[in-house]
Amino acid sequence: MDATAQRPWTRSYAPGVPADIAEPDGSLVDLLDEAAGRFGPRVALDFYGATTTFTELADQVARAAEALRRLGVGPGDRVALVLPNCPQHVVAFYAVLRLGAVVVEHNPLYTADELDRQLTDHGAVVAIAWDKVAPLVAGRGAVRTVVAVDLTAALPRLKRWALRMPLPKVRAARSAMTAPAPGALPWSELVAAAGPLPAGHPAPAVGDVALLQYTGGTTGEPKGAVLTHRNLRANAAQGRAWVPGLRDGAETVYAVLPLFHAYGLTLCLTFAVSIGATLVLFPRFDADQVLDAVRRRPPTFLPAVPPVYAKLATVARERGVDLTSIRYAISGAMSLPPATVELWEQVTGGLLVEGYGMTETSPITVGNPVAPTRRPGTVGVPFPSTDARIVDPEDPTRDRAPGEAGELLVRGPQVFSGYWHRPEETAKVLLPGGWMRTGDIVTMDADGFITVVDRIKELIITGGFNVYPSEVEEALRRIPYVREAAAVGLPTGDGEEVVAAVVIDPAVAVTPEAIRTSCRTHLAGYKVPRRIVIVDELPYSQIGKILRREVRERLLAGR
Repeated sequence: MDATAQRPWTRSYAPGVPADIAEPDGSLVDLLDEAAGRFGPRVALDFYGATTTFTELADQVARAAEALRRLGVGPGDRVALVLPNCPQHVVAFYAVLRLGAVVVEHNPLYTADELDRQLTDHGAVVAIAWDKVAPLVAGRGAVRTVVAVDLTAALPRLKRWALRMPLPKVRAARSAMTAPAPGALPWSELVAAAGPLPAGHPAPAVGDVALLQYTGGTTGEPKGAVLTHRNLRANAAQGRAWVPGLRDGAETVYAVLPLFHAYGLTLCLTFAVSIGATLVLFPRFDADQVLDAVRRRPPTFLPAVPPVYAKLATVARERGVDLTSIRYAISGAMSLPPATVELWEQVTGGLLVEGYGMTETSPITVGNPVAPTRRPGTVGVPFPSTDARIVDPEDPTRDRAPGEAGELLVRGPQVFSGYWHRPEETAKVLLPGGWMRTGDIVTMDADGFITVVDRIKELIITGGFNVYPSEVEEALRRIPYVREAAAVGLPTGDGEEVVAAVVIDPAVAVTPEAIRTSCRTHLAGYKVPRRIVIVDELPYSQIGKILRREVRERLLAGR
């Protein structure tokens, strides 16, 4: 049986996209070395106009690796990164990998409780953190050394000078970027004092673990997905193959997605390096800052989430900013509204297509062809070297007929090897033959185009970020007067919002806003319920489990 018969979706691939990619034969460290060799003088990183070439990036990585080696970091050790998008993040990522150690990415917006849970789980003894959050990391889990990163050190000289001016507005801008981190080691001084790591230092192999990325999968307590150099390099190669119109050494990628998220990590930290692209870094998404950068260094490729596309297109029209340099845009993490596609393509003249993936798959497995064969409303077809099946959720050995809804299984070189120290959880999702259960109910037509119907579990996706109901509910139950709680996702115009139904002690007079305020102690801002609905009781199953689906239905009905 030929490849087209086995994978009918390959007929819909854009011209030039192969059915399979070559097996990666080197680590992510080799990926950077190859880029430095091919594109040395080209700008690799742009941060508010401060630039770093590929040659300079490779040198900084070698020095940072030596600095970390002197701190005792070695092969297999976990190193926590708690950083926004900045040049130091890119350097730290590759420096940790150069030592054969394992990167663990963390959201710098997490609360101390959230960080403590993950740091305790993976046991990193060294953490590299934004200086504003370094005090939250110190002493958590097994961490014994915190290296603090000052974002302002990476700014252009003139901007650094301007931030020293004794004006209230300037002081506010500076305090938003940096803060004292007592007891932490300064990153810039450590790297400046280190020579390059000796060239003969053992390098990682392609099969070694490169990354622990925390995810709840489809539900539950976040757990570390174990991703190898092979997984991440394969997904970068699949992404490169998916867009044959890209020009190596001539593209500019905007990193508006956070690098600590699986989507931003692959599209910006590995894919961009693999094609010798200039990566323009933004610590957070701000439409005006992004559009200011467009005039300085026009983007050609933009990975983002639907709300970002809608905001950028709208503001660009209002400001008269030309976005026609963006030939390709890839949307993920949440459903892409057709109206957003229409607006974006009117403003840019480029293509906006949707993809699908999970942290456990590095993350992309499915994408709409970057060609007229794309089908808006679907998430597309399986990537090169990727197989997909639709099965009975109750019996994954039984395949569903084309067009019939079932659970999506995927198989490919980007699929992870399991959850960190969670063999039982791993066994639930990794099946014989290399298949992985996604937990999503989908349909697949005869041409292989996949449409997401529903999630088996109640994972909430808000602004492109995963929110696990159990985390929100745990935070709510910590409030003394909250007796019970259920968190669900309700649809908004461009995604979902977190809404919680709570039962409170009738003897306590409290407002929904007061409950939201209490949540902020334990939850990152995007996890705090946008709305709190106080109810007399919650629906339970016969075994005493809260029926979140019924809660959601009641809230949607306004009951």
